[in-house]
Amino acid sequence: MATRLTTRGKNVVRGTTVLSLLIVIGAGFSAVGNASEKVVDSSPASSGYTKLVVAPGETLWSVASMVAGSESVTKAEQEIIDANNLTSPDLSAGMRIWVPSK
Repeated sequence: MATRLTTRGKNVVRGTTVLSLLIVIGAGFSAVGNASEKVVDSSPASSGYTKLVVAPGETLWSVASMVAGSESVTKAEQEIIDANNLTSPDLSAGMRIWVPSK
């Protein structure tokens, strides 16, 4: 004997399926979006620097800590601010900034 779902049961199954697909799609976009894209530019002003595309959720502190190496993160932050003539520490996704190459 076959089991039949009520209307409510069908809606629960549909909702669960849609939610699962949205989670998988969202995780895929998140993984792609969090990979910072490095672009090498040979501009004369960039000697010792690399162009970086800011990923969603990245902050000046997180970018500076990524490139700081063995030096102070605060010093790396200041180098990024100076190299890009930033008037505020706020970065937005997709922004292209110069970061020190270490």
